[in-house]
Amino acid sequence: MNDDAAPALSDGARLGLELTAVDKAAFAALTAPLRLWSSPVFEGMDHLPETGSALLVGNHTMYGMLDALVLAEHVQRRHGRVIRVLAEDVHYTVPGHRDVLTRWGAVRASRENCRTMLGHDELVMVFPGGAREVTKRKGEKYQLMWKGRTGFARMAVEAGCPIIPVSSIGVEDSFDIVLDADSLALRPLRRFLESRGFRWSELALPIARGVGPTPIPRPERYYFRLGAPIDTRRFGGLADEAAVTSVRDEVHGAVLDGLHALFDQQSADPGRHLSGRVRVALLG
Repeated sequence: MNDDAAPALSDGARLGLELTAVDKAAFAALTAPLRLWSSPVFEGMDHLPETGSALLVGNHTMYGMLDALVLAEHVQRRHGRVIRVLAEDVHYTVPGHRDVLTRWGAVRASRENCRTMLGHDELVMVFPGGAREVTKRKGEKYQLMWKGRTGFARMAVEAGCPIIPVSSIGVEDSFDIVLDADSLALRPLRRFLESRGFRWSELALPIARGVGPTPIPRPERYYFRLGAPIDTRRFGGLADEAAVTSVRDEVHGAVLDGLHALFDQQSADPGRHLSGRVRVALLG
């Protein structure tokens, strides 16, 4: 299709984005410290299509961007594809930050943007749990908070594109939550910000500690698993309630299955912690 005639994405984002050599180098440099610190492992990458559209659907971990950046950089560097992550509106309220995200492939989350990209052979990623999965409370580690959302399933069914379930763990083992959005100690701040229109329950990030009392994440290994593609063509593009609910439930189950498989892998991995990785490197 002629790109000049293609519908535009919002906020200056471009269809068919290809990173320049400078952008690739900058992306690799930005994520290098985190990749070295977390020593990520990837499974099921053969499920990633070399061409054509697909919708990657995953669990959002606390703080959100840490493992998403690692996965996106890996896919770009090893597989030559740019993941177009659908990002929350809040990212687009921060000058500079929004420009960097857009430059590296992120797009404001909207059905119009998603529909357009899936119609133009893009690799799109969505987190149905949204900001609420990023702003986890104590006791909510790795929980999926999709609240029955079916929008992603509707987009995939209408486009007839495969859905690839993505599961990720590691980030939420790197931190211990000290105060969350429901903490009494933060109530005065909550009242103040809510009075000014801030969506506290959805957007208030937890205060957490990592290495000792610091916010530096502990060097836990990150684990990623891509599940087998879920074919949506069987619905013939008819995204009725039965179809989208069925797809949503299938994807939800696949992401959960992936999480449990990763928990098993993590528990048996001598390199889960930095000390174990050092021993493996020294002793072989």
